[in-house]
Amino acid sequence: MTGLTTTLRMMTAALLIAAIAPAVRAQQAPLQDKPFAEHKIVLQLSDNDPRKQGLVLSVASNLMKHYDPDKVAIEIVAFGPGIELLRPENPNRKMVESLVAQGARFDICLNTVDTFERENGKRPEFIAAATPVQVGVAQILFLTENGYTLVRP
Repeated sequence: MTGLTTTLRMMTAALLIAAIAPAVRAQQAPLQDKPFAEHKIVLQLSDNDPRKQGLVLSVASNLMKHYDPDKVAIEIVAFGPGIELLRPENPNRKMVESLVAQGARFDICLNTVDTFERENGKRPEFIAAATPVQVGVAQILFLTENGYTLVRP
């Protein structure tokens, strides 16, 4: 019986860990590892307006050019309708991926993704370059509390 009890305890523990792991993983993205960054900026995107998407991408690109990618930490947090920027079919996908290659990070709010799934019956797809965070606004607060300047173009 002892072997069976131990096995059942281990299986129960494994199931509990498996159940909470996705929630723990998506809580907040850790701060970027940019030891030489002299400037830290978080850009908020909460609109599905192509002009605002273009403006956010333009601001990020201009900052990369002005300061050098190693000297600036840029994080774009998309929530609400703003997550449309991170959909695979978005026409700005190449620009997003180019900025990621230069060191920018794009966070996607999983609360928004969950809401879209409830409303439409299907979970929306988003690009692999997007970093999932549970609450987009909480990620913005976390970043501003850690020295990032919030910009909402």
